[in-house]
Amino acid sequence: MKIRAYAKVNLALDVVRKREDGYHDLEMIMAPITLHDLIYIEKIDHGIQITANTNRMPTDQRNIMYKVAQLLIERYQIPYGVKIHIYKHIPTQAGLAGGSGDGAAVLKAMNRMFRLNLSLDTLAKIGKEVGADIPFCIYEKMALVKGIGEQLEFINQDFHCYLLLVKPKKGVSTKKSFGMLDLTNAEHPPIMDMKEAIENNDYQGVVNCLGNTLEEPSLKIVPDILKIKEEMKELGFDGALMSGSGSCVFGLTQDQELLEKGYQFFLNRYAFVRKTEILNKDSLKL
Repeated sequence: MKIRAYAKVNLALDVVRKREDGYHDLEMIMAPITLHDLIYIEKIDHGIQITANTNRMPTDQRNIMYKVAQLLIERYQIPYGVKIHIYKHIPTQAGLAGGSGDGAAVLKAMNRMFRLNLSLDTLAKIGKEVGADIPFCIYEKMALVKGIGEQLEFINQDFHCYLLLVKPKKGVSTKKSFGMLDLTNAEHPPIMDMKEAIENNDYQGVVNCLGNTLEEPSLKIVPDILKIKEEMKELGFDGALMSGSGSCVFGLTQDQELLEKGYQFFLNRYAFVRKTEILNKDSLKL
């Protein structure tokens, strides 16, 4: 069985407060994008085997796909194992939910393969036990996301624009970014204004509301984040923002020629450069 695992970007991310349990309450506007990993999964007699087209990710119990597969096999007493091969296209430590997307895709694939007939809501609850972004990746729909990532309010409005993704070689550890965050002087983007702009299909409103509380601590770790943002704006992109905890930056435009121009400019200057767009119903391929 073949399945796509889609990446995401945070059009806006606000760290609201630090909780007593050490986690942070967040409010985010998250959007799936067409960039994806490709996963092949098949039934085997027993065990979990993972192979990949890269050696930059673990293929043992540390891998998020391994964790969700093991959880599903144990919980539903599946008398088989799975063999997974993944073609990674989404970079790690980028703020694009590459690992969570992979985990969500494996949950959905195994649900179909073993005819478990679990709803998306049930799969999201199972995924939440492994990673906070997995529930969002299960649904593949733009959403207002709250809490630590588990509270989803879907935005039922297609939003069309192009994104150029540029990631420097160095990534950002989410834990390190949160650890360096100074909430007393942090930026708090207007999350509800962003939601309203998307619902009204107001492209300029979306551009005006771009913001990410984690950008400041992350660019102290990877100064190239700021350089990429500045270069994108000089090229003519309408807005540029770091996604998640970084280090990937995305530029927004509705001009396909500018998208190509930006792609050619950044190509070979940074470790990862891709053209993509928001994943809408008309671009979703199962």
